[in-house]
Amino acid sequence: MADAESLCKPVPPLGLHATKEWSIIRAVIQPSDSNSDSDPTGRPLQAERKSSRILETARRTDAMPSLVATARFVRRLLPGDEQYGDPLSTSGDELPQHLGRLVAERESPRPSAVRELGLGALQAWQALSEAQRRGRGTIDLAILFTDLAGFSDWALGAGDAAALELLRKVGAVQKDAISENGGTLVKWLGDGAMAVFDNPEQAVRSALEIQRRLAEVNVEDYTPKLRAGVHYGRPRKIGSDYLGVDVNIAARVGDAAKAGEVLVSETALATLEPSAFRFGRHHRLKASGAPRDLAVCSVASRN
Repeated sequence: MADAESLCKPVPPLGLHATKEWSIIRAVIQPSDSNSDSDPTGRPLQAERKSSRILETARRTDAMPSLVATARFVRRLLPGDEQYGDPLSTSGDELPQHLGRLVAERESPRPSAVRELGLGALQAWQALSEAQRRGRGTIDLAILFTDLAGFSDWALGAGDAAALELLRKVGAVQKDAISENGGTLVKWLGDGAMAVFDNPEQAVRSALEIQRRLAEVNVEDYTPKLRAGVHYGRPRKIGSDYLGVDVNIAARVGDAAKAGEVLVSETALATLEPSAFRFGRHHRLKASGAPRDLAVCSVASRN
C-alpha cells in the first residue's frame, strides 16, 4: 500500500511525445470556439472556405457585363423570340415552354450570362419546334373571333348564376364546333373566343355551326346570338397565343359583325367557294387599327 509520503510526491513531467498526444486528445474532447468546425489540422474549414471562394468567383464572372452582353448578342443571332422567358412567350403546356418558365422563375436581380444562354437554347428549341408544325408567322392561318351580342346587358338583369350557366353551355358548343372543323381554340375572351384554322372555309363553317347550335340553347327564356369575324393572314405565334397585325384585324372584323352575322375580310373571302356560301354586299371596314382599304362582307351557308 502506498504511504502518505509516496502520495505526496510530485508527478514527473510528461515527455515530449506524451505532451503532443495529450494536446491532440484535449483538442478533440474540448474544441475551442474558433476551431469548432474543423479538426486539429483545420483542413475541413479550409476546404469549405476554398469552395466558397470558388463559388463567389463563379458568380462574379457570370454577372460580368461583358459576358452578359455577349450572351444577349448570341440570343439575337439565334432563331426565335429573343425575349423568350417572359410570361407571354412561355405560356403553354409544351416542354420548351415549361422549361422556360422554370428558368425564368429562377431569375434574380443580378444579370446572368448562364441564364441568358439557357433561355437562348430554349428559344431556339421553341422556334424549331414551331417551324416544324408551321407555326410562327411563316404561313397563312384563318383567325376567328366570336362574341355574344348583347350578353352583358342580359347578364346584368339575369344575375351571376344564370350568366355562368349560359357561358358554360356556349363554351361547350364553341369548343366542339371549333374542334370538329379542324380548328384550335387559342383562348377564351369573356363571352367569346379566339381560334385559328388552316383555311378560312374551316373557320366560317365553324362559326356557322356555332350559331346553328346556339339557336337551341336557352337559359331563362334567353337564346344567345353570336357574331363572328374571320380574317386570313400570318399571325405571330408567341407561346400558345397569337399576336400581330392580322390578329388585330380579325378582332376588328369580329367587332364589326352584327348579332347572328359572320363577317369575313377580303383576304378570307378570296379563298371561299361561291358554290358553298352566300355572300352579302362588300363594304369598307371602318374601324380603328384596321387597314383603310380593307373590305369585308357577310357570309351565310347555302344549305
